[in-house]
Amino acid sequence: MALSSINPATGETLATFETLSPADVSAALDRAVQAFQSWRQTSFEKRAELLTNAAGILEAESEWLGRLMTSEMGKPLRAGIDEALKCARGCRYYADRAAGFLADEPVATEARQTYVRYEPLGAVLAVMPWNFPFWQVFRFAAPALMAGNVGLLKHASNVPQCAVAIEGIFRRAGYPDGVFQSLLIRSADVAPLLDDPRIAAVTLTGSEGAGQDVASRAGHGLKKTVLELGGSDPFIVMPSADLSAAAATAAKARTINNGQSCIAAKRFIVAEPIADEFLRLFVAAIEALRVGDPMDPSTDVGPLAMPDLVNDLAKQVDATVAAGARVLTGGHRRPGPGNYFEPTVLVDIPKGSPAYGEELFGPVASVFRAASADDAIRIANDSTFGLGASVWTKDDEEREHFVRELESGQVFVNAMVVSDPRVPFGGVKRSGYGRELGVHGIREFVNAKTVWVAD
Repeated sequence: MALSSINPATGETLATFETLSPADVSAALDRAVQAFQSWRQTSFEKRAELLTNAAGILEAESEWLGRLMTSEMGKPLRAGIDEALKCARGCRYYADRAAGFLADEPVATEARQTYVRYEPLGAVLAVMPWNFPFWQVFRFAAPALMAGNVGLLKHASNVPQCAVAIEGIFRRAGYPDGVFQSLLIRSADVAPLLDDPRIAAVTLTGSEGAGQDVASRAGHGLKKTVLELGGSDPFIVMPSADLSAAAATAAKARTINNGQSCIAAKRFIVAEPIADEFLRLFVAAIEALRVGDPMDPSTDVGPLAMPDLVNDLAKQVDATVAAGARVLTGGHRRPGPGNYFEPTVLVDIPKGSPAYGEELFGPVASVFRAASADDAIRIANDSTFGLGASVWTKDDEEREHFVRELESGQVFVNAMVVSDPRVPFGGVKRSGYGRELGVHGIREFVNAKTVWVAD
């Protein structure tokens, strides 16, 4: 069955790709295993040279790559271009630092010499999503390849052109055959890969259900996994905050990537004394957003990536309103072609409704009022997710209280949550486990080998 690339703004089919046969996949695995034998012996200097080449391609072709992302999954063009450039920065970061991150680490013992050596594991399968079709891949691939692993990408089925383009970048950068390959296969074809002994480890960014399936299957084969799953990130605003800055950032944090980001702020928890003023500023900022053609540079919010996402979001909003919530702005899908949903603000959200406990993957903000800092923490932690959190306060004691008590993989104070190559990225609870990026990310798919020399 073919994979189709469909423009979410128009519904037009842009391209189709035939999926690989089981024999094709097996041949790709053989190439990966063979490539690993020599790639693992390649010097850090050579690996860095090739990754720097890839960064140069991403920079030189950022506009074309941005257009490719926009046409295939609908993000605003500027965001696509910025994503390509961010990938280049990630490549350069690991090209410059991987050797230091993975250098032998001496340990003081009674032995003549003791140290930890970091060695690659082999072929790492990456099951990646469509929402950041380049960044999600490069933030895995840059550290994994610099560590001496080889990569196999199973990209989301709706972004096959991006998958093909990414493999092409590595090939044109000079990587040997088999070091990085994109596998054009269906999700149903992932299970046999997880069972295959030629796959050494797996990383997945996706839904809770996908994470459970991959983790259980990989666990049966005793394979290392890293999972970055859903999020329902809180955005907490306290009385000491700069309300104008908080409201403007809140609108951006909720609608980044058309609202389709695991670390997009989704639950806005506002201290009661300033809730009315914050809502006034926030709703105005949301209503000022321009919704339209993602290829238009003036567009702030484009379409959702697929029709089923619009349908699911509409059902969640409708069910939340039926349970007693109020809509301050938006609340409906937009008529006409494309997968558009109006930027929306919900208030008075009852516990048990979809907007209270589920992840809303689209431009819909859920606003809650908090009686105190402890009440804000209670609301924030009353979630099965724990990916990121944003806190707005100028009170140092209050800041430390939030940092200590919030159950999340990252806390940003007076800033929106972002991923950055310099710091680890990941979550707790049902947002997954393991870390990408930073020194922690490059050490996920290595063998920390203890070496003890007695005399």
